[in-house]
Amino acid sequence: MSELPFLLLSILVLLSLPFKVISQDVNAEKTILLNLKQQLGNPSSIQSWNSSSSPCEWPDVYCVEGTVTGLYLGNKNITRTIPASVCDLKNLTYLSLYWNNIPGGFPKLLYNCTKLEELDLSQNYFVGPIPDDIDRLSSLRYLYLQGNNFTGNIPPQIGSLTELRTLFLHQNQFNGTFPTEIGKLSNLEELALAYIDFVPSSIPVQFGQLKKLRFLWMKLANLIGEIPESLSNLASLEHLDLAGNDLEGKIPGGLFLLKNLTNLYLFKNKLSGEIPQRVETLNLVEIDLAMNHLNGSITEDFGKLKKLQLLSLFENHLSGEVPASIGLLPELRAFKVFTNNLSGVLPPKMGLYSTLEEFDVSTNQFSGRLPENLCAGGVLQGVVAFENNLSGQVPQSLGNCSSLRTVQLYSNNFSGEIPAGIWTAFNMTYLMLSENSFSGGLPSKLAWNLSRLELNNNRFSGPIPPGVSSWVNLVVFEASNNLFSGEIPVEITSLPHLSNLLLDGNQFSGQLPSTIPSWKSLTSLNLSRNGLSGQIPREIGSLRDLRYLDLSQNHFSGEIPPEFGQLKLIVLNLSSNNLSGKIPDQFDNLAYDNSFLENYKLCAVNPILNLPNCHTKLRDSEKFSSKILSLILVLTVTIFLVTIIVTLFMVRDCPRREQKRDLASWKLTSFQRLDFTEANILASLTENNLIGSGGSGKVYRIAINRAGDFVAVKRIWSNEEMDHKLEKEFLAEVQILGTIRHANIVKLMCCISSEKSKLLVYEYMENHSLDRWLHGKKRSSSMGASSVRHSVLDWPTRFQIAIGAARGLCYMHHDCSTPIVHRDVKSSNILLDSEFKARIADFGLAKILAKQGEAHTMSAVAGSFGYIAPEYAYTAKVNEKIDVYSFGVVLLELATGREPNSGDDEDTSLAEWAWQQFGQGKPVFNCLDQEIKEPCFLQEMTAVFNLGLVCTHSSPSNRPSMKDVLEILRRCSPDNNGEKRTVSEFDIVPLLGNVTCLSSNRRSNRLSDDDDDGSLVYSV
Repeated sequence: MSELPFLLLSILVLLSLPFKVISQDVNAEKTILLNLKQQLGNPSSIQSWNSSSSPCEWPDVYCVEGTVTGLYLGNKNITRTIPASVCDLKNLTYLSLYWNNIPGGFPKLLYNCTKLEELDLSQNYFVGPIPDDIDRLSSLRYLYLQGNNFTGNIPPQIGSLTELRTLFLHQNQFNGTFPTEIGKLSNLEELALAYIDFVPSSIPVQFGQLKKLRFLWMKLANLIGEIPESLSNLASLEHLDLAGNDLEGKIPGGLFLLKNLTNLYLFKNKLSGEIPQRVETLNLVEIDLAMNHLNGSITEDFGKLKKLQLLSLFENHLSGEVPASIGLLPELRAFKVFTNNLSGVLPPKMGLYSTLEEFDVSTNQFSGRLPENLCAGGVLQGVVAFENNLSGQVPQSLGNCSSLRTVQLYSNNFSGEIPAGIWTAFNMTYLMLSENSFSGGLPSKLAWNLSRLELNNNRFSGPIPPGVSSWVNLVVFEASNNLFSGEIPVEITSLPHLSNLLLDGNQFSGQLPSTIPSWKSLTSLNLSRNGLSGQIPREIGSLRDLRYLDLSQNHFSGEIPPEFGQLKLIVLNLSSNNLSGKIPDQFDNLAYDNSFLENYKLCAVNPILNLPNCHTKLRDSEKFSSKILSLILVLTVTIFLVTIIVTLFMVRDCPRREQKRDLASWKLTSFQRLDFTEANILASLTENNLIGSGGSGKVYRIAINRAGDFVAVKRIWSNEEMDHKLEKEFLAEVQILGTIRHANIVKLMCCISSEKSKLLVYEYMENHSLDRWLHGKKRSSSMGASSVRHSVLDWPTRFQIAIGAARGLCYMHHDCSTPIVHRDVKSSNILLDSEFKARIADFGLAKILAKQGEAHTMSAVAGSFGYIAPEYAYTAKVNEKIDVYSFGVVLLELATGREPNSGDDEDTSLAEWAWQQFGQGKPVFNCLDQEIKEPCFLQEMTAVFNLGLVCTHSSPSNRPSMKDVLEILRRCSPDNNGEKRTVSEFDIVPLLGNVTCLSSNRRSNRLSDDDDDGSLVYSV
């Protein structure tokens, strides 16, 4: 019995040993982690790590059986390199450092983490190549390196990481190749190589060996050649995205036999041939073959795709009829085949058996009627069928479709009356019915949110109802060339947001309303070719934003109101009326030479206009009692006038004579076909034509012909001190603008140079700069000035300006033979033409990059305060991401109405202010421009604000490319703007709801293509 206590004591000692060892290990790991915290610079986000508690109780630390196995240090604002001590945690299997600001090359010190299975280094500042010996991380199963600045080739040794399940390398700066050895990764389930400018390469046949692959993403990877048939062997494949490349040839038929395939993106390639006919009943959720060069017809096999939800075949060269079986698909939500050569009748059962949401067949050759049951499911958002040969009446069932947001049927052969419910559908925003044979009258009420109503060139008749005063959200009302009659009701002048009113070519009579209390936003008014009479209301002269005024071919009489002289009109047409008296002095010039034709009682002071001289009339009517007195007076006045005129001409022509003597010294270099000479330009460089000035010279508005065409001339001169700098700016602008052609980049017509000064001749932008429209009114108010007066720019116009500017920058960054970085993107360098289409201008600071993706260091930082990317200010490194940052500031200006340097204090920029609002959790709604914030635009404004946040991220690698920015904006666009839009683009929430949430609880910053046409979605 004496041995029993000894045995019990021995057992207790043995049982206590493991706990002592574990306690010692925990203490050791605590010491390692506290040292790691110090080496990382004690970031505030991990201040809760302390010596008084166990590491397994700390946030961001994961333990298994009392030992540290994982560190979650993503989005902790870490700016230092990874300390080697992290691998002193001997059981570390998971390490996440995503979305920090960690610099340097690939951290090879992690090779000492021998048990590491998952490594997430995404969205940092890592540079240089991936090392050739990366296979030393032999236990890796998940590797996330996306969103960095890695360059060079992806090493073949990566194919030796045989345990890999996930390999994400997208959105880096690789400029070499990707290896075929990736095909050896037999356990690989996810592979992302998107948004990388590889050397043009074909898809390796070896990729067909990845039997377990579920996700393959190679969008915008510079792929060429054909899609290998071997991809048909990927039996587990669910998501295949090869969009935005230069793939050609036919689509392998075997792809449509992959029974697990749910997403297939092949748009923006050069694929040809027919869509494969071997389509079985698959688990296929999406087929998106958009924007290729496919030829052939759509086959009947689509009727077998019982689970097909989205069919997008737009912007191809498809021909033939659409199979009627497509209308039988039970899960079909979206049908988009616009911009093809399709013909025949549309599937008559379309929408009858499915909950159809989107229907876009525009710009084809369809005939017959619209399907009767498009809205049978009750969720149809849009019917877009413009530019076809469709006929008959609009289906009555659409009148009961309360979910409709847009109906675009223009340029067809429709007839009959519009179903009453379409006018008043609760969510209706755009109703575009022009170029048909519709008849009937206008309703008293419209949908509360309707902003665009286009009825041109139809057979609508009757009066405009007094109930027009309830159309309070209408921005555009176009009803030209119809049979409307009666008087124009005074109620129409109360519409507060109306910017375009076109009622020309009708049968209106009577006088114009003389009260226009709410037309402060009106920019275009066309009432020509009617029977209007009486005097022209002088109140029109108070519409300071009016730019287009056409009252021609009516019966107006009396004088032209002198208040018209206050208008800044681009187009004025008062011809073919009964007007009398002297025209306002402001219109007495060649710019308005044809504005007053066939008004035989009008006169002008300036003899260059095609009107009688007012002074001649006056002298003919005067009678004097004495012939001698008359003769003396006439001679005296004549001599006096001649003396003054000769003096004035001598003074005025002094510069011209000087220019004429020096004309031979001027050199003209033309980039366009010109209708003028250097003499025309040089003769008009007078103060009367001056419209602006800056640090390097002045800008003139010069008429080049009697038709009223203008050019803008930028005159650059310098003193000796600044001569070299300005010479460089001049050469930069000529070099860039002289070689590129794009609708959204200001057109340089020619340059004229001499030793003393240099002239750049551009197309004239009637609406000046975006900056003047956004901020000019505020500045003039604060300065007590009235020289710059603009109305508030409405949101649809702002949105289209954003898209146009993005197109111009996207072209510069991605489509030029050598990329161009503007370096001074700002709202004052975005010019607007007569239709408010945006042009990127002022390339004096631009830099042509010798090699795409390669950063360049400038000797000095250039740009404007509030727009300069932070890394550019610190390092003077030049790449495309500095333009993305500046454009993000422009997006924030458009959404908030604030100036770029308008934070909460004088040291805070707009971008910093926006990020502060986000960081404090304040609603985006409170940040938006109060002057244009309306319920119908809130989703779009919020999306643009959030996109501005992403573009102005402090980390360049976290900013999207301009191509991605343009894709997102185009997806949000609510109207065509010259391009065909899908109906889903009127619903911003599904597209951008996850784009810029920027939530901090994400696991890893991945990119995915969850939208139907492959547009980039940032899942953050």
